[in-house]
Amino acid sequence: MVKLNKIYTKTGDDGTTGLVDGSRIAKNDPRMAAIGDVDELNSAIGVAICSVAEKPLVAKLRIIQNDLFDLGADLATPADEGDNFEPSEMILRITASQVERLESDIDEANDQLEPLTSFILPGGKDDAAAIHLARAICRRTERTAVTASQSVAINPQALAYINRLSDYLFVLGRLLNDGGKADILWVPGASR
Repeated sequence: MVKLNKIYTKTGDDGTTGLVDGSRIAKNDPRMAAIGDVDELNSAIGVAICSVAEKPLVAKLRIIQNDLFDLGADLATPADEGDNFEPSEMILRITASQVERLESDIDEANDQLEPLTSFILPGGKDDAAAIHLARAICRRTERTAVTASQSVAINPQALAYINRLSDYLFVLGRLLNDGGKADILWVPGASR
């Protein structure tokens, strides 16, 4: 259990922040950019939840929010010497089962949708639009995590999770748009 008695520590006043192992890195390090994007994504999902009326979908999104805290902890925990990303009681890692749960949720949602006949514009109903915004933030999160992985070892399951999450948010946005009926289709060159 995490217990926070004091919110400010002044240790970051020099432009650095601590990782789980106690090491310090610059706040603008690519790893920290990825962690910050995960936090923004989690916040965007929190805003989206405020518009989602279906309790089962809210429950799934709350699980994802919890996973995103796990993901942030995973990204903030350097790999061991052998680039081992096995979780333990003291080390949080995104696991294959979390990725597989998202894949199952994608398939379940997609089975309720008609195939796309065009790309869709982000929008439609309020809850769907909020989910589409979260999806776009998720795509950025994936890019920053991949950038970080070019300089430090990042858990491959973490990268897979972010990729699947953007897919899930896409199909969820369509599902919330009356099963795709309220999707706004892209019409190439329509404003020429």
